[in-house]
Formats: sequence, structure tokens, C-alpha cells
Amino acid sequence: MEKIALLDADNMNKRKIAFPNLPLMKLSAYHKARGDSVEWWMPLERYDVAYISYVFGEEYTPAPPVEYINADHIIEGGTGCDYRAKLPPEAEGIMPDYSIYPKFDGTAYGFLTRGCPRGCPWCIVPKKESGVSAQVADLSDFRAGQHFIKLLDPNLLACRDHEAILWQLVISGAWVDFTQGLDIRLTTADNIALLKRTHIKRIHFAWDDPREDLTGHFERFKALSGIADYRLLGVYILTNFNTTHAEDLYRVKAVRDLGYSPYVMIYDKANAPRETRHLQRWVNNKIIFHSTREFSEYDAARG
Repeated sequence: MEKIALLDADNMNKRKIAFPNLPLMKLSAYHKARGDSVEWWMPLERYDVAYISYVFGEEYTPAPPVEYINADHIIEGGTGCDYRAKLPPEAEGIMPDYSIYPKFDGTAYGFLTRGCPRGCPWCIVPKKESGVSAQVADLSDFRAGQHFIKLLDPNLLACRDHEAILWQLVISGAWVDFTQGLDIRLTTADNIALLKRTHIKRIHFAWDDPREDLTGHFERFKALSGIADYRLLGVYILTNFNTTHAEDLYRVKAVRDLGYSPYVMIYDKANAPRETRHLQRWVNNKIIFHSTREFSEYDAARG
């Protein structure tokens, strides 16, 4: 029996954990199934193996220096560290150990599909996973009766089997959150009908490239879905990646005028210009966004 330590680098210095680490939950389940003891890393303890997982980059979420970790083997991985690192196949397919994050025990987390064919230059998914969206699991592989489901799929609708996958969500009766959003360009009358039968508190899409006009897709989705409440329809607006302020502001206004709720994402916040940071604050604070109709008014008030 081995003694295993887990280090969630993104949450080590936070009082409130916003999101559990799925690879660590799988590694915990894998090692417990082997009879190993598993615990969160403790500074004065000695371990056979210590796993450090990063979702964001190490510069944003520094873990303790490895010389402070007393373990025979230290294994680092995650998108923020090495996107090529993979879990062992027997760990990848296991039911996650939700007990290590008691706060989130009522929610199932996982991927039904991996990969995306879009090849967007700002996105790591094609390099990390694949340029093809394919089914990698069934809902029963990571859900054990939870009433809430958070899907991490990068582009579920691009999978050729996506309607059968959506049926699994419908039948589950659980509340579903497509955390990475859905591809508005791939919505059809058939999959919209399935989405309407799924319990979704809020559905969101993305309009990342201003050179691609998605207004027709947004209009069609509203017409086919019959959803009139903008609070149920969110759209991520990517800024600060080869876009001008005018292009960013145009997409924000267009989305709002179409009856959706925009949400500004900054690609490189540390180096974003002042007007981009102000745009994010204006849009993402919904009280301000709806009380101050024009960005120029908000920007002028900020000085």
C-alpha cells in the first residue's frame, strides 16, 4: 500500500474553492481502488507519490516548491503545466471520487466528448485533445445520481453522436450546465428541441471572432427555442485577441440587441488596454450595464 498526496494548485491559497479538480478526483478513486491511502498534501508528511495538478498556469497558481514536498515521486500535470500529460487509462475512465470535495458532492463533473474541429488560434483544445469532437464517456461513467451535472466538453454539438448524448441528459432529469458553452453555429431544429427538454438554468454560447457574423445564428436560435428571457441566454465575448475596441463593443451591443446577455472575457488581462478592462467591468456588472446604456457614459464617469 502506498501513501498518496494530492495538491490542487489552483485552490491551495484560496479560502473558497470555486471548482473542484477533476483529474485529482479520478486519481483519488484510482489509488483508493488499489488499496492506497490518499490525502491532501501536508507539509510535514512523507509520501510515496505526490500529484500536483494545475488548471491555470504555474505563474498564476504556484504550488509549494518541489523541495518542500517530501515524496519519492512528484508528478505534475494539467493544462496549466503540461497539456500533453495524460492520466493512466484506468484512471481516466474511473468514477471520480467526489468525497474529496464535500462541498461539490451533489454535482457530477465530467466530459462526454473531447476535441473540437474549429482550430481557433486562442484555444488549446485541438493541441491538447483533438481536432475532432468524439464521444469519450457515457453519463453513467461519472454521474452517480447527482441532481446537478457540469459538463466540461469543449464542443459537444460538433460530435456526430451529440443527439444521443443529449438524450442521456434529458433522461437523467438532472440540471445541466454546459460550462464551456455550446456552438451556436451547430444548433439545429432537432438538437434545439432536445435542449428544450433538458433541464438547463442558463444556456450560453460564444462570439469570439468579430470577422464572423453570427447574428443570423442567434436570431434563428431564439426563434426555434422560443426563449424570450435574456437572462437565460448568455454569450461569451472574447476580447484582447487581435480585435479592436470597436469590434468588441459592436459584438456586445449586437448580442444585447438580439436579446442575449453578453459576458466579456479578456484573453490577456495583464496587458489589456484600459478601455478593454473598463468594457469588461461595464458589461459584466449587470446592474451597471442595464442602468448605463452606452459604454461612453460609463467610461467617461470612470475618468
